[in-house]
Amino acid sequence: MEFNGYQAKAKETAIYPERYSLLYPVVGLAGEAGEVANKVQKLMRDKGMALDDSDRKSIASELGDVLWYVSAIASDIGYDLEGIVQMNLEKLKSRMERGKIGGSGDNR
Repeated sequence: MEFNGYQAKAKETAIYPERYSLLYPVVGLAGEAGEVANKVQKLMRDKGMALDDSDRKSIASELGDVLWYVSAIASDIGYDLEGIVQMNLEKLKSRMERGKIGGSGDNR
């Protein structure tokens, strides 16, 4: 499945009040990203970062939730995921070509 196909399917399950569009998925994204971080934190604490298949599947499941929220945010701001992916790749390519892939800041 391609990004825009995923976005269309995900949008069918985006059931939240329109007055909370953008806000609802942004808050959800923060929560889901936190769940990914918590799973990795527990790997550090309990397993010294040794991943097994169950850990990989659990993290992948949380990443799916992150993707859902990213998709919802994109829809709420009127962008499609493929356009966002393309913009991001172009930005990264430009940074790489200019020797600015490292460092910090949006406008490097």
